[in-house]
Amino acid sequence: MKELLRSTDPTIIAFASALLEGEDIDCFQMDVNMSVLEGGIGIFPRRLMVRADDYDAALKVVTDNDIDLGR
Repeated sequence: MKELLRSTDPTIIAFASALLEGEDIDCFQMDVNMSVLEGGIGIFPRRLMVRADDYDAALKVVTDNDIDLGR
C-alpha cells in the first residue's frame, strides 16, 4: 500500500474515494479512529492508501480532479 493523499478534511477523502471507486481502484482510509478520538478539531490527518500497482492510475485520477495531495 502507498499513501495517495492526506487531509484533515473528511469531505476530500470521501470525494477522492468515490472517484477512485468509480475507476475500479481499491482504496483504504487510515487513521480514521485517530481523527475520531481527537474530537473533530482537525489535528490528525487521515490518509488514503492505494495498492502500489494502482498508485499511478490513482494519482492521475486525483490530480485530474484538482484534489490537493496534502504533502
